[in-house]
Amino acid sequence: MSVFSTLRKYRYLLLMLSVWLIAVLFLSHKPADSKLMVAYNQVSSQKILIAKKPTSRTVTENVNKTVLENGLTVLTKEVHTAPVVTVQVWYKVGSRNEEPGVNGIAHQLEHMMFKGTRDRPIQFGRLFSALGSDSNAFTSYDQTAYYGTLEREKLKALLVLEADRMQNSLIDAQQLASEKQVVISELQGYENSPDYRLNRAVMQAAFPQSPYGLPVGGTKADVEKFQVEQVRKYYRNFYTPNNAVLVIVGDFDTAKTTKAVQEIFGKIPKSQQSIVKSQESIVNGQQSIVKSQESIVNSQQSKFPLSPSPPPIVLREPGSAGLLQAVYPLPQVNHPDVPALSVMDYILTEGRNSRFYQALVESGLASDVTASVASLLESGWYKISVTAAPHQDLRKIDSVLNSEISKLAFGVTSKEVKRAKTQLEASVILSNRDITNQAMQLANDELTTGNYLYTERYLEAVREVTEADVRRVVNKYLQQEARTVGFFEPTQKQVKGNGGKANSVQTTENFTSLAPVAPVEVMKYLPSVEKTSLEKATLALPQKFTFGNGLRVLLLPDKSTPTVTLSGYLKAGAEFDPKDKAGLASLVADNLMNGTKTKDVLTLAQALEERGANLDLETYKEGVRIQANSLAADLPVLIQILADGVKNATFPAKELELTRQQALNALELELDDPNEVAERTFLQSIYPKNHPSHTFPTEKSLRKISREDVLNFKAKHYRPDTTVLVLVGDFEPTKVRSLLQTQFSDWQVSGKPPKLKYPAVSIPEKVVRVNSVLPGKAQAITYMGYIGINRQDPRFYAALILNQILGGDTLSSRLGAEVRDRLGLTYGIYSYFQAGKNIGTFLIEMQTSPEDASKAIASTRNLLQQLHTHGVSTQEVETAKRTLISNYTVTLANPQELTKKILMNEVYGLDEMELRSFTQKIQTVNLAQVNLAARELLHPDKIVVVTAGPAVLAHSS
Repeated sequence: MSVFSTLRKYRYLLLMLSVWLIAVLFLSHKPADSKLMVAYNQVSSQKILIAKKPTSRTVTENVNKTVLENGLTVLTKEVHTAPVVTVQVWYKVGSRNEEPGVNGIAHQLEHMMFKGTRDRPIQFGRLFSALGSDSNAFTSYDQTAYYGTLEREKLKALLVLEADRMQNSLIDAQQLASEKQVVISELQGYENSPDYRLNRAVMQAAFPQSPYGLPVGGTKADVEKFQVEQVRKYYRNFYTPNNAVLVIVGDFDTAKTTKAVQEIFGKIPKSQQSIVKSQESIVNGQQSIVKSQESIVNSQQSKFPLSPSPPPIVLREPGSAGLLQAVYPLPQVNHPDVPALSVMDYILTEGRNSRFYQALVESGLASDVTASVASLLESGWYKISVTAAPHQDLRKIDSVLNSEISKLAFGVTSKEVKRAKTQLEASVILSNRDITNQAMQLANDELTTGNYLYTERYLEAVREVTEADVRRVVNKYLQQEARTVGFFEPTQKQVKGNGGKANSVQTTENFTSLAPVAPVEVMKYLPSVEKTSLEKATLALPQKFTFGNGLRVLLLPDKSTPTVTLSGYLKAGAEFDPKDKAGLASLVADNLMNGTKTKDVLTLAQALEERGANLDLETYKEGVRIQANSLAADLPVLIQILADGVKNATFPAKELELTRQQALNALELELDDPNEVAERTFLQSIYPKNHPSHTFPTEKSLRKISREDVLNFKAKHYRPDTTVLVLVGDFEPTKVRSLLQTQFSDWQVSGKPPKLKYPAVSIPEKVVRVNSVLPGKAQAITYMGYIGINRQDPRFYAALILNQILGGDTLSSRLGAEVRDRLGLTYGIYSYFQAGKNIGTFLIEMQTSPEDASKAIASTRNLLQQLHTHGVSTQEVETAKRTLISNYTVTLANPQELTKKILMNEVYGLDEMELRSFTQKIQTVNLAQVNLAARELLHPDKIVVVTAGPAVLAHSS
């Protein structure tokens, strides 16, 4: 599945190849069983913050490294801030180990690792769910990783499961055939993205003789040909203890856990060295290719102007926006030039004051520009991606890019270098606030570089980078003749369908689903959970204050890291958009930090960028969400800038026009994205035209918005008495309260806040099918559902349990077991009760091949009918309750998630004890309440079904 622009803001150490998640109002959680990622050993793709004072607390502090006799490398680190622990097993095998003709086999094997073992012939996703583990996996160029975070007393059980599938995984022909269809569904999802298709073409041209030039997930043609013995061969050769790293971070005792690891993993035999070496020869055979590429780089002349670059690759296909991608070969991860290359990247692309942003986005040539340094085991590259603004020429954009690189080669300022180094170092601190990311950094560094201390040594080198170093690496590596560049030139696109009219039809397919796996069967294969004598600490509650102007503030100190997480809410969402000016709320929020009475946009941006802090506002239907992070030392500046924006924003005409153009370009992209089209059509099909949820921005509505509209909206809806701020982090509450009082006390408004009455909405009387056809797409996206419940509904907790059973997890739910596992019709299928303050929506989302859409829809409706009529079992309810409670505990261990949870509890008007009492409320729900919710909330014959995708879906049934 997908993740996206937010990864640039958080050092996750992993840049996902592609990911398309649906954003949900304040509560979007979508687990996935597989992700394709590129593991980057530097911090170039997620850039955040900086401390004024160096911190002695590092990710590698208190890390213990042990190597078992069978070669398994074990890294452990105790972190006692929350009663949770993460377990990760990383294997040194990825797409770089693949032979010609079997592209994607490492990714296919990752999928098969969830299909059960000899002793546990059951979907492992169900076992992880029963443990309450937030588990997932990904495949990359250099590694494949499996990770789970769960409550501390379940640590040993998770270790047992990981050891079991390290040596005993079942890989049979029938399961492979089914899972190949799932993988193909995943790949078709990526094919929907023009950016993915362009990247594939550019990478293949840039690395024609190397596995790095092939897509990590493989191709449909190769996947279809995989034979069971081929997959087993890769499993035998690479899934061995001496080719793996086990990392454990969290609330545990090192001595006791190390002993348990020895007992559980120590008996697994290591592989025959000759086998591994023979496989490694595949990689070694690529080294001459890599060296020849490096020789090209090294032979580049160090002066500009450059010789003409090779002609660009051009894709002319259906799409919306023009795209440019350029790839420059770079050396492998341990090369001494990597730190300087990272600093170079930050100077070019990080923040509003960066060179590329100023030259391309501020000028109106592009709506977005990103870049990243990939440093892998055998090679690396620098990738630049640009989304062109409407009607802009890609060749002109390319010329500007080259000009900016040329300027950097001749001159860089000490201020730029200092700012980039500050941002790089700060990103490490903020991205490692939770134990899952800490473990990922340790595992990635150990496996890819051979040293879990890599990041610290890398940062030491970053601190020594000079202006001369930046100029040197630009001249050495960013030569035009060394690069591969690609253009995506969209052909004319039209969204076809039924003109917005909904067709009422009945699907005629009837599929008999297998009986669900009995929870007692799951429990039979689940390792025993240790009983602990440790009492769980009582969860601390935030201190709440209401200032004289009505501003509500909640503060929760957390000294575990020298950072602060700020989350806020303004009741100024898209629900207040006039019908003919949809997009107004977003335009206001997007421009709030574009200039105030005393500071222009670049001054505001610079104040954050030079500290590595970030501040974002995002508009949802029911409100505007504020998300900010900084090091503790920089919190005063962060608060000052936020207060200045909400009180004194002036909305300069130039910046407002630029933001409008960006919104128009984003709209073009959305209308070419099956996920966005399906979601928009679905909501407009279940909500009437007079309902706020029916209204979406259009080109006409965005162009109609005036600066006066923006000023009036801000004055009317940005009020302290409808604003909530939550801060969690390393601070003294009395000092922060005083700081907030000083900055926000003069924020005054008159009158009462605007109120909005939502019209009544009913569910459809029959099945309603709506199809939107998007040319050039490979996969269909389907949304099914109707109006749901709001957060105050007394059935909310029963609905959560019902949803967990139905489709809360694609590997352990009824829908996942049937539509994904048994029928192999989808890569992912999920259900949600999206419960907002005033509105709620029930929906099921899935991605399928176009020819499988009707089968998947019919199967889904059949399962809804089963639950509506027959309900669920006591064992299913108890398992779901354990999963939800454990997942909640894990969620609260992440400062970002904890802050959001505190915020939304306040926004929804919940009791201040909800943070603690949520688990008890889940625990007290009984079978009768869940089955009553199934009868009242599941309506398979009164449902809206929206499918967006290829033209084959134009017919109704």
